[in-house]
Amino acid sequence: MKIRIIAMSVCLLACSTLTAQKKEIHEAQDYLKSGKNLEKAEKLMTTLLKKPENQKNLKIYNVWYQSVEAQYEAANTKLYLRQKYDTAQFFSLVQHLFDVAQTMDSVDARPDKKGRVRPNYRKRHAERLSPLRTNLFYGGTYQMRKNDYDKAFSFFQSYLDTSRQPLFSSYDFAHRDSLMPEVAFWAATCAYRLQHPDSVLRYIGIAMRDTSRFETLMQYECEAYRWQHNDSAYISALRRGYQAFPQHTYFFPRLADRLTAQGRQQEVLAIADEGLSQNKDNQLMLLAKSVALLTLERYDECLEVSEHLIALNDTMPEPYLNIATVRLNQALVLEEQNEPRKNNSRLKKLYQQARPYMEAYRKLSPNDVYRWAPGLYRIYLNLNMGKQFDEMDRLLRNME
Repeated sequence: MKIRIIAMSVCLLACSTLTAQKKEIHEAQDYLKSGKNLEKAEKLMTTLLKKPENQKNLKIYNVWYQSVEAQYEAANTKLYLRQKYDTAQFFSLVQHLFDVAQTMDSVDARPDKKGRVRPNYRKRHAERLSPLRTNLFYGGTYQMRKNDYDKAFSFFQSYLDTSRQPLFSSYDFAHRDSLMPEVAFWAATCAYRLQHPDSVLRYIGIAMRDTSRFETLMQYECEAYRWQHNDSAYISALRRGYQAFPQHTYFFPRLADRLTAQGRQQEVLAIADEGLSQNKDNQLMLLAKSVALLTLERYDECLEVSEHLIALNDTMPEPYLNIATVRLNQALVLEEQNEPRKNNSRLKKLYQQARPYMEAYRKLSPNDVYRWAPGLYRIYLNLNMGKQFDEMDRLLRNME
C-alpha cells in the first residue's frame, strides 16, 4: 500500500512539474508572438534549463534561441531605422545568439539509441547565423576603439571559434574564410595589450597567414614566450625573427642580450657577424660584438671594433667603457706578475690610455657611478692624480 502511495506521489509530482514547464513555455511563446517582454521570455527558459531534468529538452532550448533571436531582430530594426539604441548591447546580442545556438547544437547533436547523430536544427541555424559572423568582427573592432581589449578579444574569439564548431562544419570557415587571418591578428593584438601570452599564441599561427603583418606578429610571439618565462622558446622565436628581419631593432639586441646573459658569447659573435655582413656599420651589432669580444678577452679585436663605433657615433657611451675596461684588464694582468720595476712604464701607459675613455664614459653616462667610479679610482691612484683621486675616494665611500 505504501509503495502504491509513493508511486502515485511521484507521478503527481512529475505531472505537476510537466504542467508548470508547459505553462512557462506557453507564456514565453506568447511574449514572442507579441514582440514584447522578450527578455522575460528568455529568463523563463534559462530558469527552466537550470533544472537537471530539463537540460536535454530541445523544445526549451528552441524557445530560448527564438527569444534571443527576437531580441536581436528588434535591435537590428532600431539600428536600421536609425532609432536610439545601445550599439554595444547590439553586438552583445549577436554574440549571445551564437553562444545559445552552439549550446543548443551540442544537445541537438546527441546520438540516438542507435548511435546516430542527426541534429534537427543545425542546418537551419547555420544558414541563419553564417551571414551574421561579420557582426562579431565589427563588435571586436568597436570595443577596440573604446580600448576595451578584453571585450574586443571575446568577440574576435567568438568569430574564430566558429571555424571549429560542429554547428558550422559544412562551411569550412578555417579554409574558406579569407577574413580569418585579419581577425586572428586583432585577437592576438588584444591579447598582447592584455599581456595574456596563452591567448597571443593561440591565434598567432592563423594570423601569420597574412605575411604583411609577420614582423609585428613575430614580436608578439617573442613577448608571449618571455611572459611565460619560456627561455628556450623565447630565444628560438628571437632567432627566427632575426633571420627574417636581420636589421630590425627589436630582434637582434634582445637575442644578443639573452645569449650574453647565458654566457653564449660565441653565438653572439656569430649572429653579429652575420648581420654585419649585410651592414658593416650597424651600431647595435657592432656594440654586441664589442661586448662579446671583451668578455672573451679578445682585446685587440675589441679595441678595433670599439674605435670603429666611436668613429660612427661619438655620443654612444659603451664603446668608451669597453676600451677603458680593456686597458684596465691589461694593467691588472701586469700587476698580477708582481714585477713593478719591469712593468712600471707599461702600466703607466695603460692607465694613461684608459683615462680619456673612462672620463668620456663618465661624461656621457654621469648617473652610472657604479661603473666609472671604481675604474677612475684605479686610474687616478696609479697616475698619482691626488685631487681627482680624492674625489673618487669620497664618491666610493658614500656608495658603501
